[in-house]
Amino acid sequence: MKRIAIFGAGLAVAATTAFAGGHTGPLDAAIGARKAQMSLYGFNLGILGAMAQGKAEYDADAAMAAANNLAALTTMDQSALWPQGSDNSAKDNTRALPAIWENFPDVFAKAGATAEAAAAMQAAAGDGLEALQASMGPLGGACSACHKAYRAPNN
Repeated sequence: MKRIAIFGAGLAVAATTAFAGGHTGPLDAAIGARKAQMSLYGFNLGILGAMAQGKAEYDADAAMAAANNLAALTTMDQSALWPQGSDNSAKDNTRALPAIWENFPDVFAKAGATAEAAAAMQAAAGDGLEALQASMGPLGGACSACHKAYRAPNN
């Protein structure tokens, strides 16, 4: 079942990319694909966050599924999603700051920290609400570290 969910998420990203690629240029296709991936991150983080905050009842199976999805997303090769010239100074449909392309070592380090935090969440999510809650801070912090440095504010 988990593989079906991951496959379905991947298929959605691929379909978005294929559709975008057929109707816009390659930069817009890359931007669309990375936005789709970020939406998948947000969707799964939302499931975990709602449980951690008590807005949704803790469900070990749902928590594990969301954590597994996040861990899988962090292991995807995203290099094709970040071509030069796909930042917000060159394109209107993105919040990616040009600093990303000036600081790849830092971006890679932040991506690595996110992958580590997602793996920790994957290990903890099914072990009860307290374990999930303890893993949310590091995971959210890893996501925020990259967004604060490399994503323009939402206007």
